[in-house]
Amino acid sequence: MCNSLRVRWTIIPQTAPQPWIACSGCGTQRPFQSSGKIRLNANGRRLDAWLIYKCLSCDKTWNRPIFERQAVGDIDPAVLDALQSNNPDWIRAETFNIGALRRKSQRIEEFPNFEIAKELLEETSGWTALNIELNVPFPASMRLDRLLAGELQLSRTRLRALHDGGLLQTAPDAAGIWRKRIRNGTCVMIDLATEVNREKVWMPVAAGGTA
Repeated sequence: MCNSLRVRWTIIPQTAPQPWIACSGCGTQRPFQSSGKIRLNANGRRLDAWLIYKCLSCDKTWNRPIFERQAVGDIDPAVLDALQSNNPDWIRAETFNIGALRRKSQRIEEFPNFEIAKELLEETSGWTALNIELNVPFPASMRLDRLLAGELQLSRTRLRALHDGGLLQTAPDAAGIWRKRIRNGTCVMIDLATEVNREKVWMPVAAGGTA
């Protein structure tokens, strides 16, 4: 779709996932939250690294392994620097490492609150199609159909009708993509050739701001 309005949506979840861990202080399973602090332990030329979590009820700590007995020479220098300096950006990214959490906890609580930044990439004169690129730097629990319905102010029934009519496509066009969590790099293309007042109705919700 060359005659299109191209936008990028950057979706940033606001609350990191919380693993439920057997808390020694509470004597039962409790949700733990990242403290934003790293613990390092050197053993010769090998290094252990943990991300410290705290029980939300009693403040008992749990150390989630990042790696153990790792040869210092095998650690990416940028990662090593981030660990040694407690780099907040690196640590924040690591708190969204769902795969690492699932290896240590059978229950992970995720949260739907997020911020979204909408950026206009290209506006072709007389555009008749909308192209949305999703930038999802951290795993987000939001489903694609809910994101589009909320941000474009459409019902999910209307979204489904657009899709079934061939007017809405996704790349990748994976089975069940509507009910799956949003993924970085997903593109949504909507043919709006028959829609009236595209600039007034669709521009504000797609690109942000006011018409």
